[in-house]
Amino acid sequence: MKDLGAEYLAGREGVQLFGLLNLYLEQEQRFQPREKGLSLIEATPEDDNTLCPRLRNAKVEDLRSLTNFFGSCTETFVLAVNILDRFLALMKVKPKHLSCIGVCCFLLAARIVEEECNIPSTHDVIRISQCKCTASDIKRMEKIISEKLHYELEATTALNFLHLYHTIVLCHTSERKEILSLDKLEAQLKACNCRLTFSKAKPSVLALCLLNLEVETLKSIELLEILLLVKKHSKVNDTEFIYWRELVSKCLAEYSSPECCKPDLKKLVWIVSRRTAQNLHNSYYSVPELPTIPEGGCFDESERTLLPCSELLDLKQTCREETSCCRGHCRDLF
Repeated sequence: MKDLGAEYLAGREGVQLFGLLNLYLEQEQRFQPREKGLSLIEATPEDDNTLCPRLRNAKVEDLRSLTNFFGSCTETFVLAVNILDRFLALMKVKPKHLSCIGVCCFLLAARIVEEECNIPSTHDVIRISQCKCTASDIKRMEKIISEKLHYELEATTALNFLHLYHTIVLCHTSERKEILSLDKLEAQLKACNCRLTFSKAKPSVLALCLLNLEVETLKSIELLEILLLVKKHSKVNDTEFIYWRELVSKCLAEYSSPECCKPDLKKLVWIVSRRTAQNLHNSYYSVPELPTIPEGGCFDESERTLLPCSELLDLKQTCREETSCCRGHCRDLF
């Protein structure tokens, strides 16, 4: 087994890689959604006026559809989900505001990750997502999300760890580089992101579980040995690793089953009639009036209650949680 210590890594790319890994490990807890808030959402029964796991998961599917439609990268999707979950775990959100929040998370993530020429306009996202919000609503909600997250939107996510682990493994293996597909691993991570429970896992552990399962599939002793040393360096607890590994394995098995319909990885293309296109184009102008809606309160440390908030959110249209641009038609193959 190779020694990935200082002597082996001296003068090699591995020195920088493990230095970056140490930095990620220091930062990951800071950007994780509050576990208590996530647990409260998990325990919420389905109701017309409460946010439950099904609605959250459906909104993440919508985010994946948006990123596919606009050709955004995986990093944009993963960051948007991270922003969404951190906000939902902090604030008490009503389902009617979820579409507006989802669009804002996508736009915030795109502005951080994408090149300026690839960032879709707010009006285009409103039109395609059919969230029935105005540009003013989006701007106001973006401000609230940013303030509640203390403007710390650029986060260390499981995708960062997945890319780094993948690079470390390839840096120290003598096997063919192409046998460990990063695209496949990214698609598997997106599948996990669509389930609320995986937002409670440490990003480093989730990424390690995905890579471990893929290496086991490849039946590579060398790659497995390298991963075990990375796991040791990251100080991942065996009990925690086994727990999440089983959940990830079950999730991927369900996504790869024949019952789970997944189209190919080609960029989503819509063909719509002129009448439909006209309706889409004008949708964000037809916004009925709503009274001023108090901004959802924060989660108390002990229970799910509303705490007093000073600012108000003036949304002029309820965001329909059941409407999406193409829910259920943009799952990735892996």
